[in-house]
Amino acid sequence: MSGSAGRTGASKPGRRRRRQRGRRLNTVDETSAGGLVMDADRQNAALIGRLDRHGKLLWSLPKGHIEDGETVEQTAMREVREETGISARVLQPLGTIDYWFVAERRRVHKTVHHFLLEATGGELSDEDIEVTEVAWVPVTELETTLAYSDERRLVRKAKELFDREQRAAEGAPE
Repeated sequence: MSGSAGRTGASKPGRRRRRQRGRRLNTVDETSAGGLVMDADRQNAALIGRLDRHGKLLWSLPKGHIEDGETVEQTAMREVREETGISARVLQPLGTIDYWFVAERRRVHKTVHHFLLEATGGELSDEDIEVTEVAWVPVTELETTLAYSDERRLVRKAKELFDREQRAAEGAPE
């Protein structure tokens, strides 16, 4: 009798069988808004830091869920104020990011509407329970500070908008 005789359904050595659990995750859609909030001189941006599940601080743009009756612009301003302590006004849309993740036995498709915002008042505060730290970060450091590539892409777009505005103000052709 060979070493594998008598074993029915045995897998080949070195392979693991994938278990089918018979449970499917419910898929839900979530929509949020937030953005890149700049100081009046457009030299610094307010970022939030959150700890990931490994205890690493990840810096990102403030954002959060849309409440009933709110527009995406109103949500962006409210979330910036709640998460950073900074009051801001929306200047223009920057773009939309969507991504998937699993949480609480649900598969979540998240869409986040981002805006370029300008600070109008307030002081940095990390009182929001979801935020570990907040900071004004120089625009020149955003690409190396932000944890997520999609947010870094939005920052590049904002820099292009600033450059265009600057050229227009100086009377240079675009």
